[in-house]
Amino acid sequence: MPAPASTDRKLFLGARLKRLRRELGITQTRMAEDLGVSPSYLNLLERNQRPVTAQVLLRLAEAYDLDLKTLSSDPDGGAAGLGEVFTDQMFRDLGLARHEVAEVAENAPGVAEAVVRLYRAYLDQRRLTELGAFDRPEESGALTAVTPSDWVRDFIQAQRNYFAELEDAADLLHGELNPEPQAFAQAARERLQSKHGIQTRTVPLDVLPESIRRYDHHRRRLMLSEVLTSAGRAFSLAYQLALTEYGQMLDAAVARAAPPDRPTAGLLKVSLTNYLAAAVLMPYAAFHEAVERSGYDVELVRTRFGVSFEQACHRLTTLNRPGARGVPFFMLRVDSAGNISKRYASGAFPFSRFGGACPRWNIHSSFRTPGRIITQIVETPDGERWFTFARTVARMAGPLTGDDADLAIGMGCELKYAEKLHYSRGLDLREPVATGIGPACRICERPACPQRAAEPINRTLTVDDFTKSISPYPFAAR
Repeated sequence: MPAPASTDRKLFLGARLKRLRRELGITQTRMAEDLGVSPSYLNLLERNQRPVTAQVLLRLAEAYDLDLKTLSSDPDGGAAGLGEVFTDQMFRDLGLARHEVAEVAENAPGVAEAVVRLYRAYLDQRRLTELGAFDRPEESGALTAVTPSDWVRDFIQAQRNYFAELEDAADLLHGELNPEPQAFAQAARERLQSKHGIQTRTVPLDVLPESIRRYDHHRRRLMLSEVLTSAGRAFSLAYQLALTEYGQMLDAAVARAAPPDRPTAGLLKVSLTNYLAAAVLMPYAAFHEAVERSGYDVELVRTRFGVSFEQACHRLTTLNRPGARGVPFFMLRVDSAGNISKRYASGAFPFSRFGGACPRWNIHSSFRTPGRIITQIVETPDGERWFTFARTVARMAGPLTGDDADLAIGMGCELKYAEKLHYSRGLDLREPVATGIGPACRICERPACPQRAAEPINRTLTVDDFTKSISPYPFAAR
């Protein structure tokens, strides 16, 4: 258990206490009883009129099996996201201080998230307008405030990418299957056939030219494309099994989340079913023990569970079970053009919410060394250091070739966890050489960066005729 906060500084966690209580679905009176304090005292704590003491922190950890880091940090990145919003040029004359932004995110996280969503909708609308997506100005007003993918990503991140109900269901299903190592696919096929009357067929590419998996409800037949790898087939079978056996539970989980429309609800159900499928393939306790014993050697662990490198990496970002947490990783998946198609984190996330990954992070270099893991220690502008590793993965087996067939997976964690990782062996972690990185170039204020692709929108360019700077976009200090 992490040590309680130092007694020489006051810790005000009112908003987070209130959010925790609401997530638990309990009243102030019930929480006060659990913590051994009076309801009036808890009310003062939630209103930040009293600091949280070390004793209260310890009681919180004991009563609700909490990791205290979830209270003393900003796991949802609210301050970072709001900070990005207020670097926009439209707010330049306001001169907002960072501590003011942090206070809003801390004391009113719902308001902060609303501002972030509104800003994202504004950016999307501006980009589409610039691309000429609307024939008439009034058409731009029909733009949805938040896209389904954005809403689902934010919802999953708000849960810190961990769903206890799905983990419990996965443990139960895996226990009933009890497959031999490397034999999950056969066990899943047999269960689909014997219990649900669903046949599984592997079909040629021309039968499913635009799909890799299709379930025929009328014939009760699951068709899997021949382009799937063995890990892909196993995951597809786990997905169908999860959907068939726990469809009602998944529907209930989606209903509780209250997505804004049917497309978002559909995407959320697919995402939760994917989560459940991965948890069936890689049961929490067994997977957590395997990664801890191996030093988070993804290559070794993935072969043990018969999954792909990407599937194992994604699973690493879900290890948030109270009392059995893993290293808090973040994960990005990018293509060779730098487009991000996956972004998950079980802890803090050092990259821009609205932009791509920094070009100085070597995830982009991994395309030059396909299939090989490369490591890097990076430092963000706030002085935080991170240990990262990256490698390419095949998009799928089949007709795709060249750059189109590869994606890059980037993983990272705070440097303090690096000594636990197999990939850090032989590196100097006490006095490491760190590469300075930043968020998207438009909001990054790191000076003299030779790889800068655009000037910061909140700084003034200082280009002159007589000097050639390292950066193509030199800017003035504040």
